[in-house]
Amino acid sequence: MKTTVEIPDALFRKAKARAAECGQTLKELLTEALTDKLRKERRGAPGEPGWMRGFGKLRSLRAETARVQRRIDAAFEVIEAEDRE
Repeated sequence: MKTTVEIPDALFRKAKARAAECGQTLKELLTEALTDKLRKERRGAPGEPGWMRGFGKLRSLRAETARVQRRIDAAFEVIEAEDRE
């Protein structure tokens, strides 16, 4: 598939130089970069805490994980009396 994309000149020059350093064409570098970016985005859903990615989102314990996260969120919403003054 061919497409036209506008990118800043400085970014284009950096990408072209990096591709040359790696012995790749610009097309190969961009394809690899987009593939990596899209793969990373699939790993974490919006709004999920970062620590969940490190534990594979605890797939078999999603309900329990959500319950624990709600408790953590609730605990951090409480302002202790000594912190109010």
